[in-house]
This record gives sequence, structure tokens and C-alpha cells, in this order.
Amino acid sequence: MELFIQQIVNGLTLGSVYALVALGYTMVYGIIGLINFAHGDVVMIGAMVATVVATSLLSGGEPGSLSVWLVIGVALLVAMPVCMGVGWTAERVAYRPLRRAPRLAALITAIGVSFILQNVAMMIWGRNYLSFPQIIEPDIFKIGGASISSLQIAIIVVAALIMIGLTLVVHKTRLGTAMRATAQNREVAGLMGININTVISAAFLIGSALAAVAAIMVTTYYGLAQYTMGFMLGLKAFTAAVLGGIGNLAGAMLGGLLLGVIEALAAGYSGDLTGGVLGSHYQDFFTFMVLVLVLVFRPSGLMGERVGDRA
Repeated sequence: MELFIQQIVNGLTLGSVYALVALGYTMVYGIIGLINFAHGDVVMIGAMVATVVATSLLSGGEPGSLSVWLVIGVALLVAMPVCMGVGWTAERVAYRPLRRAPRLAALITAIGVSFILQNVAMMIWGRNYLSFPQIIEPDIFKIGGASISSLQIAIIVVAALIMIGLTLVVHKTRLGTAMRATAQNREVAGLMGININTVISAAFLIGSALAAVAAIMVTTYYGLAQYTMGFMLGLKAFTAAVLGGIGNLAGAMLGGLLLGVIEALAAGYSGDLTGGVLGSHYQDFFTFMVLVLVLVFRPSGLMGERVGDRA
């Protein structure tokens, strides 16, 4: 029972990150029908920038001379506009000219943008892993025999607040109304006076800002960043979006949390159930098995795709 509770806690932490990244996928897909495979690499750019900023702030200073929250806040304030700039540039330069082209052309372009971002990051920061400074010493709490750290609690709570805030933006603001109208019918929305280009750019900017937050969470939790990290994270977030129902905000949130829990439980139990044949190193197997099963038996995802709620 202790192992089960522990893996649930770990899964919710991981799933919160997946959910934030999946929201970027689902917002863009809901509006223009594009699967932006470069979105995971936007997270990677944010992680690399945040790591460099945090390391620079702490280099040469005495231990404890700077507040933990100040370092994380400055890293986020730098990483967020960088990620938003990358996302906006990709939309403006690579995706906008192909808006009326066949979807396959846009999909291939998104894969190309992903490789470009990876190689640019490799040229700037190198091939080696960058270590995020160990500035957080989380408190450990016991729940039913399982351990949960204050960092895990912070990740889950912050992710939940962001997801609630984004839902309110989409359903309670003029921008959100414009997004939902554009998702339903771009041409009609344009005739009603909505600036389609502005709405689409806003979706990329918001998704990229969420990617920066996810990048901070990943680097503070795992303590590492590397130029290839966005590929697998992006694939898993895309799987989460498909699991919940891509194009549906609530579905992306649910899919991210479920995928994180499934992955954690698989990592915790697979070795015991298979006599050691499968273990934590095979958790990706279960992740993509979920993707295959969802696409085979319920392609629309667990929550379907409610056009009126698409964002």
C-alpha cells in the first residue's frame, strides 16, 4: 500500500508537468489543427535558459546569499519571454505561410522546427547535461507511509492553479471567446471582426509561457537539462493530449495526470509483476502502449473533442 501511495504521488507530480505541456499542444491543435511537435523543444529551450540564469546568479556568491524564490523567479522571468519568442517566431515564420497548405506539409515543418531547435541548442550549450543548482532543500512529509516533498506539493499546486486560470481565461474573457470562435470556424470568426492572426499568435504565446513554467518544474525536480530532453517530454505530453482528447483543455489536463500516474505505477510495479523482466527502464513502453490503445479503441480520447470548448 505504501508503494501504491508513493507512486500515485510521483505520478501526480510528473502528470502535472505533462498536463502543462499538453495544454500547449491542445490549444494550437484546437485552433488551427496543427500538431506542433516542436513544442517539447520549446520546453527544452526554457530549461536550458533557466539553468544558465540560475547558475549565473549563484556563481561567485556566498551560499544562501540569494533567496531560492528570487533565483527561481528571475530564471522564470528570463525563460518565459525566450520561450514565447521562440514559439511566436515558429508560428510566424514556419507555420503561418502553410496555414492553407495540406496538413502533412505543416506536420513535416513542425518536425523540422523541432530538429532546428535541438541543433541550435546543441551549438549554444553543447551536448553535455547542464546541472541546475541544488538550491532547494525540500521538506519531507509522510502520508500513509509514503513520502511527499514540499517541492512535489509546490509543483502540483502551481500546475493546478495555472490550469484553473487558463480555463477561466478561455471561458470568461474576450480572448477566450475569440479563441473558441476561431476554433469553431476561422472564416466566420474573421467575418465577425476577430483578428485570426492575433488569436493564433496568442495561443502560441500562452502555450510557450506554459512551456517555460514546465521547464522550471522539470529542472528543479530532476536537476538536469540537455538539448534532447524536449523530444521525449514532447511525445509524452502529446500522448497525454491524445489520451484526454486533443483539442479539449479539460481532456489535456486529465490526460496528463492519468499518464503520469500510469507511468509511475508501471515503473513501480512492472519489475515485481514480471520477476524483474520489466522495470522502471521500461516505463516508456507502457506510455506508448497507452497511446496505441487509445488510437485503436477511442481515437477521440477519453473526453472526446467538444468543438464548443476547443481552445
